[in-house]
Amino acid sequence: MAAAAWGRAVAVGLLVIAADQASKAWVNAAIDRGGRESVFAGVDFVNVRNHGVAFGLLASGRALVLVVTAVALVALVVYFATHPSRPGLWLPTGLLVGGALGNLIDRLRGEAVTDFIDLPLWPPFNLADASITFGVLVLLFVLERGDGKEAPTRA
Repeated sequence: MAAAAWGRAVAVGLLVIAADQASKAWVNAAIDRGGRESVFAGVDFVNVRNHGVAFGLLASGRALVLVVTAVALVALVVYFATHPSRPGLWLPTGLLVGGALGNLIDRLRGEAVTDFIDLPLWPPFNLADASITFGVLVLLFVLERGDGKEAPTRA
């Protein structure tokens, strides 16, 4: 069962990285930096660079961003390695690792992350960011749900 969970987590992570990098390559080829293309009412594709993390925070702390990302990834992988049979844990692990590595590839290649999805009242983001956000929500659900081994409570 542990091998299957690892396989699923790796497959999800690789899928996220591939989709993220392909979408960023498309944006860089199709939209000039700083440009904007309307997709439909209220949703645009843009081509901007984010030197920080979420919402541009820590924009001047490249080393700190890399260290914090690495520590978080190691902690997540260690937790997964010690709990591979926990139901559903493979999904948020794959989403979070894939999203973090997708953005890390950008940072190592060009010191900034390409963001391109622009929604009203929200800073631009990319597929890796969406994967990380969804991964956190799924991780919270998986952890809150438990491993199914708890004794039933009586009403």
